[in-house]
Parts: sequence; C-alpha cells; structure tokens
Amino acid sequence: MMMALFVLIFVVLFVMGAPIAVALGATSLFNVEVYKTISLASFTKLCTNGFDSYLLVACPLFTFAGDIMAEGGISKRLVNVAKIFVGNMTGGLGIVAIIACMVFAAISGTGSATVSAIGMLMIPEMVRAHYDRSYSTCMVAIGGAIGTMIPPSICQVVYATCAGVSLTSMFTAGIPAGIIFGVALCIYCWWSSRVKGYKPEEKHHYTAKEAGHIVVDAIPALLVPIIILGSIYGGFATPTESAALGCLAGIIVSLFIYKEVSYKKLPYFAMHAMTIAAPVMFIISMSSGFGKILSMEQIPAKIAAMILSLTNNKYVLLLFINIIYLIMGTFMETNAAIILTVPILLPIVTSVGVSPVHFGIVTIVNLAIGFVTPPLGANLFMASAIGGVPLNKLSKDIWPWIGVAVLALMLITYIPDLVLFLPKIMGYVV
Repeated sequence: MMMALFVLIFVVLFVMGAPIAVALGATSLFNVEVYKTISLASFTKLCTNGFDSYLLVACPLFTFAGDIMAEGGISKRLVNVAKIFVGNMTGGLGIVAIIACMVFAAISGTGSATVSAIGMLMIPEMVRAHYDRSYSTCMVAIGGAIGTMIPPSICQVVYATCAGVSLTSMFTAGIPAGIIFGVALCIYCWWSSRVKGYKPEEKHHYTAKEAGHIVVDAIPALLVPIIILGSIYGGFATPTESAALGCLAGIIVSLFIYKEVSYKKLPYFAMHAMTIAAPVMFIISMSSGFGKILSMEQIPAKIAAMILSLTNNKYVLLLFINIIYLIMGTFMETNAAIILTVPILLPIVTSVGVSPVHFGIVTIVNLAIGFVTPPLGANLFMASAIGGVPLNKLSKDIWPWIGVAVLALMLITYIPDLVLFLPKIMGYVV
C-alpha cells in the first residue's frame, strides 16, 4: 500500500510539472506526516548531509572550466588539429566534428557544452561543404553525448556519489566507453558520407610547416585535458582538486594565451556553473531523505525481489534495464535519473555479478543516448537552435544515428572488459 502511494504521489507531481526535487521532498514529507517512518528532524538532517560531499564540489568546477574553454578558442584549435589527420578523407569534416566532440568532452564534462562549442564551429563549415544541414546537426547532437562518457563527466561524479564507487575507476572506464561510442559514429559517418556523396571541401594537403604551426598553436588547448586527467591518474590530485586545476588552466589558456575571453565574463561563467550545479545538489539532498525512507520500508528490496522473480539471468536483466533507461532518458534529466534509479537497480545487478563500475558506464551511456532521442532529447533542442533546423526535422533524421549508438551500447553492455580492462590494468577497484 505504501509503495503504491509513494509511486502515485511522485508520478502525479511529476506529471503536473513539479521539479524532481520537489516531487521527492513532497512524497517524503507525506510519509513523515502520515506513516512517521522517520522524524522530521531526522529527515532534515539526512537532506542536509546529502549534499555535504567534497566530491560534489567537482560539479560546478567542471562546468565553469567547460564554459570558459568553450568560448576561449580551445574548441577551434582542436578542430584544426583534427583536420590535419582526417579532414581530407570521405566524410572527413563529419569525422572531424565527432573527434572534436570526443576531445572537447575531456574538457567540458557535459553534453550541452560540447554540442554548443563544436556545433557553432562545425555545422556552418559542413553546410558550406554541401553536407545536408539536418545530417550535420544530428551528427553534432549525438557527438555531444560523448561529453557524459569521457572524463571528466559530471554524470560520473553523481553516479560515484550515489553508488559509493571510486570516481577514479569511473573516469578510467569512461575513456574506452567514449572511444567505442565515438569510433562507431565515425564509421557510420564515413559509410553514410560515401552513400550520400559527401566529399572533402578541398583536397588540401598540409605541409609539414603548416601542420607544425597548427599543432603548436593547439598545444595549450591539448594540455588542458592532460592536466585534468594526468593529475588524477598520477596521484597528484583528487578529482575535485583536478577540477579546480582545470578551472585555473582554462583561465590561463583562454584569457592570457589565446586572449579570446575577457575577465569580465568570469562572474557570468561562475554564476552559470552554480545554476547548473544547484538543482543537482537540491535533487541529491531530497533523494537522500527519500532513499532513507525507502530503505527503512524495505521498498528497494521488495522491488528487487519482484524483478529477480521474473528472471535472474544477468543478460536479460541488463537488456531490461537498458530499455528502462533508454525510455527514461528521453524525458528525465540525466542526473535526476541516476539519483532516482541507482539505489534501486544497483543491488539487483550486483547480485547477479555485474560490476558497479560497469553498471555505471552502462547507465550513463544509456542516458546519453536519451539526450538525442525524440521527443524530448535535450541535445536535440540545443543542436536545433545552433544548426537552425526545426526540431521535428531532427527528430526524424536522428534515428540512424541512434541505431549506431545502440549498437555501441550493446557492445559496452555485453562485453564488459571493453571498458573495464583499463581500470583493471591501472589497479583500480571495479
């Protein structure tokens, strides 16, 4: 009875348009007042302790670093370097856009920042090279999804906090996952460009001097992800400290080396970072109290028993969870989906032998695909605005790209060593 009421209250509030955090809080307070599973004072303390996490400080810091580097000329130089290697092949500009998304993902930590930074550069350039505008916009939209996979990723920070796993392990497993996803998109881009007849804009062969100048100019941009990730894997900094280093590196590179951002915009970047992080913190706060009530009422255990009574086959469970996440990702904000579902689903998959780190990567890749899945894919809205393509047009043209993304997801889901080999080699707990 209580479980049914919980679900009913939450769903009604969500359908009415209440923010996730408000729906969680109101549902919890209903229990506090009616069923008195927990006292109001204890609930308040749990909510306060929920966002009192040193790890979560990385969220606004990575957002700040991504914002300043998106406008600081870094994305432009990454694109120039990619052109040297693949710009003259069939579908080269598209592949350049995908590779630029992969590299920029190692700086921004979010999908929206990646779509914005790369889309503003590459969509007009691909259109000038006679690529279809909708095709180009779809490519950048799904390429931006890599921003949640390759570290530093805010989604990985949130998952590590909820699941109690090592963030360094998550970051390390996210690298091969993002590469697999990106390579799959590049292969499809090459094949579809051959079918559509997209040729390089010009057969420009870079001289050694030209290539050297481009690479040297891009060295500060390329050093930023090396500083962020190298400080973590080298043991010199925690992920939160590396986020602060990323902010410092972004300021130095964007303001003093490339000089494409004014110091007057720093308060704007800081405010934007806080407005992005605050809702996440609020959701985590409410979910801490909500999760404790669920735990005391043994609701997750009951749900787990119900699911396991249907099947305890690991592969069938993963397929079932993939379907849930692919649907959920179309209408729910990614971090909210992680916070709501991981406490319930993680014990189920670990009971059948799935690694928590592997499950985290599967979860994030699923929800990343949700970014571009109609009708409410967040990256589609961003790409539509940047590319000037109606959303209903993108919603039709994105499906081949989603099909490729799902194939990459299946590889990551059912061959876990594809993503776990790197953290295992580096000696991290998986």
